[in-house]
Amino acid sequence: MAKRFFLTFPLLILMCFLYMPCGSESAAPAASFIRTSCRATTYPSVCVDSLSSYASTIRKSPKQLVMTALSVSVERAQSTKSFVRNLSKLSGLKPREYAAIRDCLEQVSDSVDRLSDSARELKRLGQGRGPEFIWHLSNLQTWVSAALTDDSSCMDGFSGRALDGRIKSSVRARLTSVAQVTSNALALCNQFAGN
Repeated sequence: MAKRFFLTFPLLILMCFLYMPCGSESAAPAASFIRTSCRATTYPSVCVDSLSSYASTIRKSPKQLVMTALSVSVERAQSTKSFVRNLSKLSGLKPREYAAIRDCLEQVSDSVDRLSDSARELKRLGQGRGPEFIWHLSNLQTWVSAALTDDSSCMDGFSGRALDGRIKSSVRARLTSVAQVTSNALALCNQFAGN
């Protein structure tokens, strides 16, 4: 009896793999949709890397793709905001560093607000293409663009040799990451608007 079990069990496992749809096959259309959509962005590899793990949520929905891209942007901006807030509490900062960090914190906070507002605005979009749809979409594009400007302004605050060092490089690295996913979200939003 035990021999028969050990002989049939592997056969059952093999049959399950042969007849059960593979997870990667079912996610393949969504992954392909993400890769194709990301070609329209400024940072396609960042786009694919940041959105691929959400393929099962995105499926092949352009609206869900934009919503997910905005959510990724909000998450990274919030993380950067927390990081910059913690930097502002460090002791031994030079006055110019402290001023740059304080200004950056305000700009990153604005960026988080604008990206969050954009995600909410996308949820308000109806199915039609009437004036209300266009108005909400215009708000969304404006706010994401403004969030990019906030990120850029924060990085500009750390320009110059007077602020060289670990603080500058760590803030700029985080802001670059936020700016890249936000730029991609804007490109996907523009692509959605064009369709």
